Amino acid sequence: MRCPKCGFDRSSVLDSRGQAELIRRRRSCPACDYRFTTYERVEEVLPMIVKKDGRREPFDRAKVRAGLIKACEKRPVSVDRIDEVIIKIEQQLAQMEQREVSSRVIGELLMNALRELDQVAYVRFASVYREFSDVGQFIETLQGLLDTKEVTPRKGKVSTVKFPTLAAAGVSSKR
Repeated sequence: MRCPKCGFDRSSVLDSRGQAELIRRRRSCPACDYRFTTYERVEEVLPMIVKKDGRREPFDRAKVRAGLIKACEKRPVSVDRIDEVIIKIEQQLAQMEQREVSSRVIGELLMNALRELDQVAYVRFASVYREFSDVGQFIETLQGLLDTKEVTPRKGKVSTVKFPTLAAAGVSSKR
C-alpha cells in the first residue's frame, strides 16, 4: 500500500478490524511514520444497470451513496448507517444472480431501505425518484407512509395524522 503522504510503496498494518464485508486497517509508513487508514471490501460481481432510456452502465456505489447522503442531509442519520444500507443493497443485487437489473429495482430497494431508516429522507428521495409532477402525488406518498405507521410526535404522544382526500383539499391530481 502506497503512503498517501510521501508515496513510499510499502506500509505496515498496525491494526485490522471489521466484518466480513468491510475490513478497516490502520497502517504506518516506515519512511515518514505517517499513519493512515485503509478499507477493504470483497468485490462482488454486480449486474449492469438498465436505465429508463435503455442505456446500460455498471453499478456505481458512489452514485448511490451520493443520492442517499443528499436525501439524509440535515437528518440524524450517520454515514455508517448509509454505508450499511449500501452494503445491504449490494448484497441483494448479488443474490439476484442476474446480469442486468432495471434501475427501477434499485430505486425500489433504496426506497424500502430509506422508509425504515428515516421517513423524511424517504419522502425526499421519493419526490426526486418518482418525479412528482404535482402536490397530489406528494400527498399520496405521505398518506401511504402514514397509513403503514403511526406518527410519534416529539412529546411522546402517539397519534395518526390523516390528510384530507385530494378533492377535499382542492387539489387536482390531473394537470
